[in-house]
Amino acid sequence: MSDDSTPDNSQPAGTDSDTGANAPTLGSDGSGSLRPERRASRDKLKADARRVSRETGKNLGKLDYSRPRHPSEDEPENNTQYPHNTHPILVPGIAIDEQRRRYSLDKVIFAVAGTLTVAFVIWGITSPSSVASVAQTAYDWATMNVGWFFNVVAIIILVALLILAFSSYGKIPLGKDDEKAEFSTFSWVAMLFAAGIGIGVLFFGPSEPLTYFISPPPLTNDPESTEALHGAMAQTYFHWGFHAWAMYALVGGAIAYAAYRRGRSLLLSSIFQTLFGKRQSEGFAGKLVDIFAIVATLFGTAAALGIAAMQIGTGVSIVSGAGPMTNNMLVVIICVLTVGFIISAVSGVSKGIRYLSSINIILTVGIVALVLFLGPTLFLLNLLPSALMEYLGSLFDMMGRSLSWGAETQEFQSVWTVYYWAWWISWSPFVGTFIARISRGRSIRQFILGTIFIPSTLLFVAYGIMGGTSIWMYREGAAGFSDSMAAPEVFFTLIDNLPFVEWLPFVAIVVLAIFFITSADSASVVMGMLTSRGDQEPKKWVVVFWGLVMSGIAVVMLLLGNASALEGLQQLVIVTAVPFAIIMLFIIVAWFKELRTDPLALRRKYAQNAVDNAVVAGADQFGDDFAFQVVQTDPGDGANGGIDSEHEDYTGWYQRTNADGEPVGYDYETGEWADGWTPETTDAEDDGDEDSEATSARSEVDGQPESRVTE
Repeated sequence: MSDDSTPDNSQPAGTDSDTGANAPTLGSDGSGSLRPERRASRDKLKADARRVSRETGKNLGKLDYSRPRHPSEDEPENNTQYPHNTHPILVPGIAIDEQRRRYSLDKVIFAVAGTLTVAFVIWGITSPSSVASVAQTAYDWATMNVGWFFNVVAIIILVALLILAFSSYGKIPLGKDDEKAEFSTFSWVAMLFAAGIGIGVLFFGPSEPLTYFISPPPLTNDPESTEALHGAMAQTYFHWGFHAWAMYALVGGAIAYAAYRRGRSLLLSSIFQTLFGKRQSEGFAGKLVDIFAIVATLFGTAAALGIAAMQIGTGVSIVSGAGPMTNNMLVVIICVLTVGFIISAVSGVSKGIRYLSSINIILTVGIVALVLFLGPTLFLLNLLPSALMEYLGSLFDMMGRSLSWGAETQEFQSVWTVYYWAWWISWSPFVGTFIARISRGRSIRQFILGTIFIPSTLLFVAYGIMGGTSIWMYREGAAGFSDSMAAPEVFFTLIDNLPFVEWLPFVAIVVLAIFFITSADSASVVMGMLTSRGDQEPKKWVVVFWGLVMSGIAVVMLLLGNASALEGLQQLVIVTAVPFAIIMLFIIVAWFKELRTDPLALRRKYAQNAVDNAVVAGADQFGDDFAFQVVQTDPGDGANGGIDSEHEDYTGWYQRTNADGEPVGYDYETGEWADGWTPETTDAEDDGDEDSEATSARSEVDGQPESRVTE
């Protein structure tokens, strides 16, 4: 307001043009105070503004998904061109099941990955000694020269995800703007827990802490001391806790974002479309990523199957009294269980397998609960919080151990820590895909924090109970416990010392067998997806093929181990995980880059620019009394803050296409396709005719199923 109390009619862009509404009204006494009715009116306006702000923040998905209005004759002309006449900040997201995509076997990926792995299996069976020599050489080189790299990758992934979770990007949903979480929080937590329950609880849960207690990591604690007890639990938590689940969260989150926010297929290569470009991500670079993912998954899962076979063999040996288990007997066990997997894969009993998997989780939890209540309960209840605090207190110390600590530490890292990081990296495509499929609709923050901390905490309890009990029994001199026990023997020796559970070894063997079959089934489906362009229902023969290859690799791993089968598993897991460890770092870069162009992130940038500019201009001209109004500005002077909204990084991803990749009109407001396509129809090609028509869910050529379009 000027000195003579004449309202200033100048107005900043983005403020209310009605200066009478902004200028203060003088009171009857000329003091300049607001009349009571004027003050009440202003308070009401403020309350309404706060209410609208809250509602707007909650309903970003309920916008008018149409191109900004055309300017009037006295406004600057807007020549922007957006796909489907929709500005990139107004795109609500695209789900994978809204896309028109034709699935088929990727012959290049299948041929390359299949040939390499089958050749390895044949080589390993026909000449295990030569494979063992090569594997040992590669293992020695990798642990000596690349061990530090695995540690760095594990640290970078955990730190990067925590930064992402607490950044503004953490609010971005793994789905469309207005999409609710597909599963309730309780169901989601239960399924995350299921993903973490497996062979590890029964195999490594009792044996690994006992190993560290008897022989602590170099330069740490005295063997079999109180400090060694807590240090053993902390070291176990370190290997199975936050770092492991951060690797799963990275792959799972990136896949979920690409599939449920950007509408791409459930492939590892889909993550890199923004980083490499669509041509490369669907071409050579993308195929290379998917091939490495298949190889890593094959060897990582095969290691788990080999461990399951070792544990089953030990149980059978103890229960039957057949004597020590040999590698030949382990091969027989793998073959028998593989037959069970094939039957489940080809007979269409996948629903029954899911029920078995759920029962398996209940049985595993039941076994842990029995150990808690029939074992040293009071000791365990005291140990659990102490072990957790020890883990948190020594976390940075354990993260910093490397070759610089000496040869003994380097050897320990190679046998344990590096092996685990390599194993989790190998498992990340498999487990990551699973948690991606159950996390649709959750925010990135919920997903990351939930995936890292919920399963880790539950596993801390399970491993604390199993490991604490085995250490307690060892210290008490329980029957069968010694400092030279083989890892598979610890669990069965532990339950043999519990009262009233003579039947438990039989249940444990069944649990392990079911785990083998369900893991082989699930991992084979994931590899089938990777070789079928992301088809969530790959052909059965493809699934069976990968299951057979995986079992063959498990056999080779066991044969390479000679006296210690676990040695062969460790060697090949570490060697084959090196390429995918590099890919994991690229996933971080690709995901962060893509989030910068997310519609929700762009809205916040626009909002921040608009509000900042309007507040400064409004306060400069009107003091406290101003409001906002959306008006047209000259190009470059608006809320975009220099963002080129027409750039392909912002607009290229939401151009809708048909199953052949040809652009098709689409209305984001109504969800209707210009050619009338709906999710219940498919695009099919007539002989010599390129026009699309609605057909059944299977496109058939000459009577043979050729492809399937997402429904």
